[in-house]
Amino acid sequence: MKIWTVANQKGGVGKTTTTVTLGGILAQKNQRVLLIDTDPHASLSYYFGIDSEALTKSTYDIFVDDGPITKDRVLDCLCPTKLDTLFVLPATMNLATLDRKLGAKSGMGLVLTKALNAVADEFDYVLIDCPPVLGVLMVNALAACHRILVPVQTEFLALKGLDRMMHTLEIMSKSLNKMFDALIVPTMYDKRVNAAKEAYAALKSDYGEATWKSTIPVDTRFREASQAQTPISIYAPRSRGAYAYTKLLLELETL
Repeated sequence: MKIWTVANQKGGVGKTTTTVTLGGILAQKNQRVLLIDTDPHASLSYYFGIDSEALTKSTYDIFVDDGPITKDRVLDCLCPTKLDTLFVLPATMNLATLDRKLGAKSGMGLVLTKALNAVADEFDYVLIDCPPVLGVLMVNALAACHRILVPVQTEFLALKGLDRMMHTLEIMSKSLNKMFDALIVPTMYDKRVNAAKEAYAALKSDYGEATWKSTIPVDTRFREASQAQTPISIYAPRSRGAYAYTKLLLELETL
């Protein structure tokens, strides 16, 4: 089972789109995929038509329920999607209270690791969508993963946020005694705009091999796909966005 965490401490850079799209492409390849929503805003959950306010079980319950984290306990929290092999561990607003409730409690950084170990034989890939805040949830997502994807909008304010995220990864690497395999993914790239070209050039200059050598373009089909509650690879398989993420996945699978 491969576990990828999608994280950035800046919002609106394409984390959920990246998680959903890569998950959709993998599911189309008949891979068994679990998407985990750890953001209290529950954008990933809503993308698939899951009403977080109507849920009886969610990611929150994995953290707060007493007792051992068993396979049945984790599977009981999952929601199916339109794709037979794609499942979602959904989020609720209650996740926003975890740092206050559990932040100082011993062992809380490994809850997701234990949950994923319990279902390791059920899935081929797990993608974790993170909130834009360093706390219990992001720490869990970083501790559990094999690779980190850092989507970054190709504009200069987003690059400033990236500096903070990369510094966080340095700190967490030491804290967890774990080397992170991180790939920066330039998103929302518009080749017609000089500022976007300059931002992409700055990414490659500042972060070198850590930056993906291609980009995710601006594509209105992403918005249409989310309204249809369907990954763009299914909604518009010939779109620029679907092609770009397919290219990204091919590279990730060979790294």
